[in-house]
Order: sequence, then structure tokens, then C-alpha cells
Amino acid sequence: MSYDQDLMETASGTRTSSGGRSAGSGTGPGSDEDELLPQLVAHLREHRTKLRQEWAERIQSSGLLHAMTPQEMTAETTSVYDNYVEVLETGSVEALQRYARDLSERIIPRGVETHEVVGIVLLLRDVLARSLFEKYQRDFGMLNRVLDAYEPAANRIANTVAVSFVDERERVIRQQQDSIRELSTPVLPVRERLLILPIIGVLDSERARQLTEQLLTGIRTHRAKVVVIDITGVPDVDEAVADHLVRTVDASRLMGASVIITGLSPEIAQTLVTIGVDLSKMDTIGDLQGGLEEAERLLGFSVTRGDGVSGP
Repeated sequence: MSYDQDLMETASGTRTSSGGRSAGSGTGPGSDEDELLPQLVAHLREHRTKLRQEWAERIQSSGLLHAMTPQEMTAETTSVYDNYVEVLETGSVEALQRYARDLSERIIPRGVETHEVVGIVLLLRDVLARSLFEKYQRDFGMLNRVLDAYEPAANRIANTVAVSFVDERERVIRQQQDSIRELSTPVLPVRERLLILPIIGVLDSERARQLTEQLLTGIRTHRAKVVVIDITGVPDVDEAVADHLVRTVDASRLMGASVIITGLSPEIAQTLVTIGVDLSKMDTIGDLQGGLEEAERLLGFSVTRGDGVSGP
């Protein structure tokens, strides 16, 4: 059997041991694994420098981790190699999960993609498997036993790293989305006791919910008495969002703040009427300037065009 053929059979799970059983069948007790893994770990540690360098060259030739500098790649590949071997020795999935999360936190901000992480782990598995093949190639019985012990552990490591990276990446994406939503719906203090909330873009139910939370927090923080919500930049609203706007107005009133909605487009106005929104709960003004003037009056300021706003 050729070197590459054995590796191909290893990957496909069709390789058989000297006794004829399938390597992927998982039959028999774990005595071989317990006996052989320490030998494997000793071999991988003894040849650490050579194998890590070979792995790094494979990564570079595959075009992976291109967003990282050579110094960063050296540091990370060294760390990954050492942790990989340690997990082979201890079998601690929890320790691997912690390391995988830490690794993900470091490399995701550098622009590393999911396929790159999976790719480098599979390359390391391949490099180490080839090293074992070279060591035991003259004894196929021992080679099969060694690979039977190595493959399940290596596959667990690859799966754990991949899942942990995907989980961390999804967490980062959710965090970024929350930050973007916060930036897209800023609660701005215009003057004492007066807030303005300009909304731009599509207003869905999730964003409407977040808008309400931000607004109520702003009312409490600034002790606001009047809030102007400007929806000039909102192209359309559906029934669920319109209902949420009404709830936002009610919640703001419970906290002692009046709400003025400005910038209603003809299309949105027709939608509100069609779906039967209780317009008596909404104080609407045509544009933002008019809304701010009305807010000033509610606060007791007199508005004089040309001379600005005078005191109460």
C-alpha cells in the first residue's frame, strides 16, 4: 500500500487494521489508545520543531491565514501545535474548548475566516499522520494500531475547534450587529429635558424593540419631559412595527415624557390608518423643525422665528 493511498483511506475511514476490522468502527476496548497515545505524544514532542515548521509551510502554500503577519502566524501555529499535542495526551475536551475560544477571540479580529481555521487544523492532522506513517511504515500492524489510536482523538480535536470557532464568530457578529443598531438609533439630548431620536433605514420588530429600550433608558438618564421621534428616513412600517411604536409612546408617557412623532410619509400615514392604529395616542407633526418647536412650547419656551427660542 502506498503512502498516499494509506492517507486517503485514513481520511475516508476505509482503512482496515491488520486483524481486518475497520479503523473507524470503534470496536474493542480503549486499551490500545491508552497504551499508544503516550508514545505518539512523545514522538510529536520530540519532533516538534520540524513538524511545526512543515505545518507552517503547508499553511502558507495553501494560502491560509493570509491576513496574519509571519510573526503572528509563527506564534499562533506554535501555540496551536502545543495545545493540540497536550489534548492528545490528556483527552480534555473542556480544556480544548477553552483554548479554541481564546484562539478565536484573538484571530477573528484579524479577519481569519472559518474555512481557514478548519483548514489549518486538518493540515496539522495530516502532517502528524504522515509523520506517524514514516515512523511505523515498516510495521503495518503497529501502524494500523497507532492510527486507530490517533484518528479518533484527532477528529475530536478538529470538530471541537471548528464548532468553538463558529460559536465565537456568531457571538462577535451578534455583538457587531447590536453596536450597529445602537449607532443607527442614537438618542440625542437637544437641550435640558428634551431628546430627539432620528431613525434611518428599515425598522423591523427587533430594531423597534431595541429602539424602545434605548429611548426609555435615555428618558431616565436625561430626566426628559419631551421626546421627538423623527421617522423621515424610514421607508415603510408594517403592522407589528406600528404597534410597537404605539407601545413606545405609552411606555414613554408612563415615565413622564411626552412623545412627538415627525416625518410621517404619506405611505406610512396610509398604512397606519389602514391597519387601524389608534392615532389618538400619537402626537404627530409634519417635519422635524415643527416637532422641535412644539417640543419647546411643551417645555414652556416661547418660539420666535428669526430670533431663536427665548426662555420661559
